[in-house]
Amino acid sequence: MKKSLSSLMVLLLLLFSWETKAQTGQISGQVLDAKSSESLPGVNVLVKGSATGTVTDIDGKFTIAVESGTTLVFSFIGYSTQEVRYNGQSSLTVSLSSDTKDLQEVVVTGYGTQKRENLTGSIATVSGEKLTDITSPNIGNMLQGKVAGVDVVANSGAPGATPTIRIRGRSSIRSATTPIWVVDGVIWHDTPILNPNDVESISVLKDAAATALYGSRGANGVIVVTTKGAKAGTSSLSLNVKTGVSIFNRNDFQVMDSNQLADLWNQFPNTNAIPGWYDESMRERNTDWLDIGTQTGQVRDYNLSYSGTTERARLFTAFNYFNETGTVKGDTYERLSARINYDYDINEKLTFKPKLAATYTTNDNARHSIYDMYRNLPWDQPFNEVGAPINTLAPGANWRGRDNRNYLYDLQWNYGNSATFNILSNLDFQYDINEYLSFISTNNLTYYNAEFFNYTDPRSNGGLADNGRIYNRMDKRITRFTNQMLSYTRAFDKHFVNVLAGYEFNDYIFNNLSATGRGIAAGAQVINNASEPQVIGGTKNDYAYQSYLMNVNYSYENRYSAQASFRRDGSSRFGANKKYGNFFSLSGAWNIHNESFFDVSAIHYLRFKAAYGQVGNTPDQDRLYPHLELFSLNAQYNGLPAAVPNALGNPNLTWEKTAASNFGIEIGFFNRIDFAAEYYIKNTTDLLHFVPLPNVAGFDGYFDNIGSVLNKGLEITLGADIIKSNNANWRLDFNIGMNRNEITDLFENRRQISGNRIIEVGEDIDTWFMRKWVGVNPEDGTPLWERVDPTTGEVSQVGNYNNATLQKVGTSTPNFFGGLTSSFDYKGFYLNANMAFTQGAMVYHSARETFDSDGAYPTYNYMQLQPGWSRWSPENPNATHPQPIFGGNNEAHRPSSRFIEDVSFLRIRNITAGYRLPVSVVQKLRLTGLEVFVSGDNLFTFTNFSGLDPEAAIYGDNPANGDNVSSQYPLPRRVSVGLNLNF
Repeated sequence: MKKSLSSLMVLLLLLFSWETKAQTGQISGQVLDAKSSESLPGVNVLVKGSATGTVTDIDGKFTIAVESGTTLVFSFIGYSTQEVRYNGQSSLTVSLSSDTKDLQEVVVTGYGTQKRENLTGSIATVSGEKLTDITSPNIGNMLQGKVAGVDVVANSGAPGATPTIRIRGRSSIRSATTPIWVVDGVIWHDTPILNPNDVESISVLKDAAATALYGSRGANGVIVVTTKGAKAGTSSLSLNVKTGVSIFNRNDFQVMDSNQLADLWNQFPNTNAIPGWYDESMRERNTDWLDIGTQTGQVRDYNLSYSGTTERARLFTAFNYFNETGTVKGDTYERLSARINYDYDINEKLTFKPKLAATYTTNDNARHSIYDMYRNLPWDQPFNEVGAPINTLAPGANWRGRDNRNYLYDLQWNYGNSATFNILSNLDFQYDINEYLSFISTNNLTYYNAEFFNYTDPRSNGGLADNGRIYNRMDKRITRFTNQMLSYTRAFDKHFVNVLAGYEFNDYIFNNLSATGRGIAAGAQVINNASEPQVIGGTKNDYAYQSYLMNVNYSYENRYSAQASFRRDGSSRFGANKKYGNFFSLSGAWNIHNESFFDVSAIHYLRFKAAYGQVGNTPDQDRLYPHLELFSLNAQYNGLPAAVPNALGNPNLTWEKTAASNFGIEIGFFNRIDFAAEYYIKNTTDLLHFVPLPNVAGFDGYFDNIGSVLNKGLEITLGADIIKSNNANWRLDFNIGMNRNEITDLFENRRQISGNRIIEVGEDIDTWFMRKWVGVNPEDGTPLWERVDPTTGEVSQVGNYNNATLQKVGTSTPNFFGGLTSSFDYKGFYLNANMAFTQGAMVYHSARETFDSDGAYPTYNYMQLQPGWSRWSPENPNATHPQPIFGGNNEAHRPSSRFIEDVSFLRIRNITAGYRLPVSVVQKLRLTGLEVFVSGDNLFTFTNFSGLDPEAAIYGDNPANGDNVSSQYPLPRRVSVGLNLNF
């Protein structure tokens, strides 16, 4: 019986073995990028639960022996791992989706790279493909709403305009508050001029642990840009074409037509003050100045790039042409750019890495005046009977507007233009001393040359006084940068160590020449043709930095990570006593999910991190020599050159210092949801402040380290894969940032009043200071303001503007800001959208002083009342606006909180829909990828702001800075179509 049983078991085993072999097969396939449909070489293909595996070749193809019913696992750095069950298929095509939250992703950290899992600092990354959804020549605009804690505000919709960027609030009162830019390891003088399509990724360094290696330049954050390079084993040619139209986007800010303005004039009670020329016939004359001055703009963006590799060489080269005509007539921006990134392995140890990039931009400006479009009366006719612009100064013009100006007349001839050439050259190399130690050399020379030209025709009203003018200016800037660094990297047992030490030098030289000539023949474009020189100017300035830096990264079993950084900076902007400063950071992270005791199936990663460090800040670009006594030499005394005292020097002047702490948590749920929160504290001391001196001192004043500012904030990011399958994917990413700043110390605790703002201990840096508007007196329609008794504090209402009390009435710092991004794709179709929002920023809407003046400027046009607004009349005593009176109602139009408005907004920044053709179709066309799409920018903006553009008003409407919302250029609505071809 036992023998029979044994024989039966042997027979069953043989049968099972035969059956298994019968189901074992060989499968071939290809792995592609889900978005671009390009092949992915180097993807790991593993039979799940075994050691059997292979790697895809240069074309993304693979062949592997596999048994039916088993599972293949496809994994690649930067992509989501995908599992596919084998059920006897003869071939297989797998598409991998990029996964920016993959903890194995390599992140550029400034002076090197790290796995995301080992990061201890606050660094956010944005891939290049997620930047170029917005159509813009400026890379800064493309960051809006995509990184928590990074407030990006577009100040203008003019072609080529640059935005304002603040990372984690405003840390200084008088010094620069914008981050520095680093492109391929080179620190830029200002915002980089480069083609956004050349960008591989952007890393935003926010806390001291991430920015300490930039020392005295890292207080406002660092934006690190990595440009594209050729990927090993690939060769491709790509053509990207986008073209679109732009529409002037005036929000709800509209001025009156002839009938509406006549109705307003008929409400003026002081009829004796109304000019005799006014009668009901004015209703028959209606000029739409906005229609005359705006247009449907056009945008064209063409990119051609090539990426190729050989056994030793890797080449990426790209060419771009960008052209945009503004939605205001007479404004054109054009840019040509080219780039070559080349890596060549001279031998196994030495790699040569030269880079060359150049841009040439031009701006033609004969722009129609937005201010005049809204100011000019609809009753004035811009053209005469034959269609020529009317000269308002000519006899019989009968112009009704107060300023007697028809800007169209001068625009027949007057114009301006500029041209900028910028070239960057890098001569970089890396020498691997051994398998652990490398010497990395980065060397850059940047040359910037700009020319500006303005022509004022002698026939124009603007040229009458000088019989025409020509203005020429030429700017030249050269910056040099070199960094020599040793990097040691080693992994042994359970330890990982990276140590780098380097020396860095950076200098800058700028000079310009300008000249104005008067008395020209009509059409002359050369300043030598001017009959008389009028103004000749020129300047030269420079600065330099010298730095020593060191950084140590350590990781144990991918559970515990630590980092220490140190940098010693020397700057020419400080005197001999304080020329050098030391900056540092210490940080650590704990990957709890890698602990043996952690066994929570719902959480696939859990990290804590903390950091503390000190970074610095220098005076802004207008104050390069604050440590020196300065004299102006452009004066004369008794016919001889004379020196006039300007600023007193301070040899003890030193850096502003920001001590920053950061605490963060990162959690991943169910391999679908990613959550991160960071809380930070930034305490900036030794603020660089200009101290004015009395006139008897002879000097205007001097710079000193006075005061401090405290910033606290919270940043939250949340991402979720709503749908995650082979055919369909939908991901949402949300971020929000909140920052509060407070002035904690000033020179002798003295408050400072600057325009309509106040700088005072205990207050926000951007606090408004003006009279507080109470409303309208219901009895007689006159304005009311608030008065606070300085002795008793008693609050009362006054109708005399001069008797009202100046007081704090809000701040332009937002309560919070952020963005939401949605990415959806299904079998080649995709629909992506992103939006940005800001809440709680209060701005002074200065345009209302002119266009909502209750009759103070009667011969200017008036804005239409917003919903909920009304004017006082005996029948409407509870109104928002005083009774309109020709000449004004008791100075109701003067600066007060009446014109402070909340510019909270939610803007749909972009919606893009497209289709990527299947690989089978593309291959028949002898292509590797084909994609078509349609895109819309700034399609919808939700806001209660009464002006042209709530976003442009945040920093572009600041009377303290001399800005005027009347000239505000709103961001345009734009619709584009595009085509991406890969060969």
